[in-house]
Amino acid sequence: MAKGLVIAAPRSGSGKTAVTLGLARMLTRRGLKVAPAKAGPDYIDPAFLARAAGSPAVNLDVWAMGGDRARDLAARHGEDHDLVLIEGVMGLFDGAVSGGGSTADLAAALDLPVVLVVDCQSQAQSVAALLHGFATWRTDVEVAGAILNRVASEKHEAMLRGALRETGIACLGAIPKRGDLELPARHLGLVLPGDVDGVDGFVARAGAVMETHINADLLLAIVREVAPAPPLSDLPPLGQHIAVARDAAFAFVYPHMLSGWHAAGAQLSFFSPLEDEAPAGDADAVFLPGGYPELHGAALAEAEGFRAGLAAARDRGALIYGECGGFMVLGDMLVDREGVTHRMAGLLPVTSRIDKPRRVLGYRVLTHDSPLPWPARLTGHEFHYSSAAPANLPPLFEATDAAGESLGAMGARDGRVMGSYAHVISGAAAS
Repeated sequence: MAKGLVIAAPRSGSGKTAVTLGLARMLTRRGLKVAPAKAGPDYIDPAFLARAAGSPAVNLDVWAMGGDRARDLAARHGEDHDLVLIEGVMGLFDGAVSGGGSTADLAAALDLPVVLVVDCQSQAQSVAALLHGFATWRTDVEVAGAILNRVASEKHEAMLRGALRETGIACLGAIPKRGDLELPARHLGLVLPGDVDGVDGFVARAGAVMETHINADLLLAIVREVAPAPPLSDLPPLGQHIAVARDAAFAFVYPHMLSGWHAAGAQLSFFSPLEDEAPAGDADAVFLPGGYPELHGAALAEAEGFRAGLAAARDRGALIYGECGGFMVLGDMLVDREGVTHRMAGLLPVTSRIDKPRRVLGYRVLTHDSPLPWPARLTGHEFHYSSAAPANLPPLFEATDAAGESLGAMGARDGRVMGSYAHVISGAAAS
């Protein structure tokens, strides 16, 4: 069975992403096959983790998937690998507004130990009280080790290690404070690894630092097997042959969705709208994932072959589904940050715009009565800065937030063409 470990932190900004990237690279250099994963719905961090481990990453979202679904996915993700290395989200106990879905909830559902990355700037012996509090807060969550980050000096390290001995929590290493291990925050929320200058050098540097300062044998001694769960059916394929847009404008797709469709027997083919490629002519479904169409408005406006291919798919009755950026591209027009209007596919009477950005963020519970071959109740996530004027069409979803507050109608559908700003994650009940 797959073995696993969760890397978490007391709060965001503690350095857990840089540490997790470094651990992934360190362990792969030791000859281990690392299966990386990210807690929660984020698309960006999994791309960095995959780059560091040389292996695809998945999202494990206990709020949206439920514990059994997350455990099943983690166990299958770890097949033929030595370790499932999971990066947490925010602070260990931070979750949705409803209170669920934290990294701690995921660790408990998977019955995996937690290693806390602690930012030790401006504190010494107080680290013991902090770690003791985190370790004893929940009896179903085991804080098995700590990595001391941003340590100022050898004397500082000695003070921290001495305090940590009083807690009984294993110290796996101490990382000195150094400016070249700080990946700018904007790179963690807005762009993919290929858009970050020097990302491979950063990952290699982080791996070398971990090799020098982390006790890898002690780290591997605390991993635990992922408890198996019964395979769960989740989101059936959109069709028998699904054409999936895949390029820099359509980069946000959950791997578990595609792998689930493939396992269910669907044929997947990929095409690049930015290269003016049309979806396969025999596809009975087309999926336009989220991404950054606003950065490629001019190229998409010139992609006449892509638009013609979408129109042909609609005319032959294919199901066409767009999420977030894909929904924007299904519309008539897109207004970019500079206020320039670009022609889109014209399959839905929607104009989206990002010239007056406003952030919309959060988990969603979605209900629908549409041609989507999915359960009537879905969970998903919304994160965008653009907005779309309401279309004179039936909405695709009725939405509530994680606290159950109604958000009203979302998206639009016209026959078998449909989309919304929601990234659907699962058909499982929210935690």
